[in-house]
Formats: sequence, structure tokens, C-alpha cells
Amino acid sequence: MKTAKRFYKKVDIAELETGWGVSLDGRTLKTPGKQALIVRSAHLAQLIAREWDEQIDTIKPETMPVTRLANVSIELAPHNRDKLVGEVRRYAGTDLLSYRSESPLDLKERQAAEWDPVMDWAKSRGVNLKTTDAVLAIEQDKVSLDKVANYASQLDDTDLTLMVHLTAVFGSAVLAMATMEKHLSGLQAFDLSRLDNLYQIEQWGEDEEAAEIAAALKAEVEALCQILEKENV
Repeated sequence: MKTAKRFYKKVDIAELETGWGVSLDGRTLKTPGKQALIVRSAHLAQLIAREWDEQIDTIKPETMPVTRLANVSIELAPHNRDKLVGEVRRYAGTDLLSYRSESPLDLKERQAAEWDPVMDWAKSRGVNLKTTDAVLAIEQDKVSLDKVANYASQLDDTDLTLMVHLTAVFGSAVLAMATMEKHLSGLQAFDLSRLDNLYQIEQWGEDEEAAEIAAALKAEVEALCQILEKENV
């Protein structure tokens, strides 16, 4: 894979007519599709600017999750909102938190202890998903799935893109929604989504390659959830 050398010295942010931009040596940063990378707030622009400023000799996109998410939210989200909302709804229909282990008992109990409070929170928001320990899929209540979809549809392009990403990482629209609403931190939701994996690791140990992948995903979630730390300005 080819890597571009760092070609700029100074990274700045500036308020523009339609939002906040990031500039490299005075030139406004653009998306891969050549659209101006203009975001909703100074906070988000600062996160992107920091990623560009932290590049040393070469530009490594894999170390720039906020920039990548902003690119997607600008180039793809505006024309694909219905598709993205539908994706969140589909995940809710087979939500990770709905499917419990029949055995061993200690894992089953841990799932109940750690997942049920999140499901109760979701229920308070009108999302009442069924749970099962059977192998066969269950049909979820349409009203609850519509509630998740409606929540996603009210988000702006940036937050919708983030919710879709978190939903896919967690395998759970409920955990993603709880993170977006700051009921859980991104790291708390990530650990809850890996409860089964963590249980297996406790029993049998962890594969080194799997550990590296999990650590990279966790770091990405932590970086992306910084988007939610401050109110939009």
C-alpha cells in the first residue's frame, strides 16, 4: 500500500460560512472526492486537525478515524440516509443483547447482569426488544424497531454515520443508541459487546492476532466517541 509523505507544516481550523474547516498550510482540507471538508463544530474540526497534526513522516489513514468518518458523512451519508437508517433497524432486529447463552450458567448470569440494565434503559426509550437463549431467530416488535429507526433518522449526517459504525462494531443498535445518548461511554459499550469473547478469554486465553484486532477496534471506538464529548457549536 502506497503512503503519502506529510506535505504540510501547519494545521489550523477556521470558521467558514457553512461550518468549520481544517486547513493545511492555509489550504482547506478536502475529502477524497474533492469536496471541502466542512464540519458542524469547532470541536469536531479540532479532532480532525489533531489527527493531521499527529502524522509524522507519512500520512497513515488508519490512524485517522475521525477524518475518515467525516469524509463518509460528507460524501455518502447525505444521499444514503434511508439506507443507513434501515441498516440500524436491521441490526436491532437481530441485536446482540437479545441473544443469550443457554449455558454455561455463569455466562448466562453475567449476560443478564450486564446486558439487562441496558435493555431496561432502552425499554424506557420505547425500544422493548425480546431476548432468547434458543438458536432460532426471534421476531422483534415492529414498533420497537421503528423507534430505533426513528431515533437514527433524527440524527444529523455526522451522528448518523457514527451510529451506523458503532452499531456494526458492537453488533447492537441498543448499545450504539446508549452510546449516542451518553448512557454508556464508547468503551463501556465496546466491553459489553465483547462479553462473550471476554468470557472465552478468561477460560482459554487469547489469540495474539485477535487481541491486536480487538485493541485496534477499541482505540477506534474511543477516538470516534470523542465526537460526542461536547455540544455542537
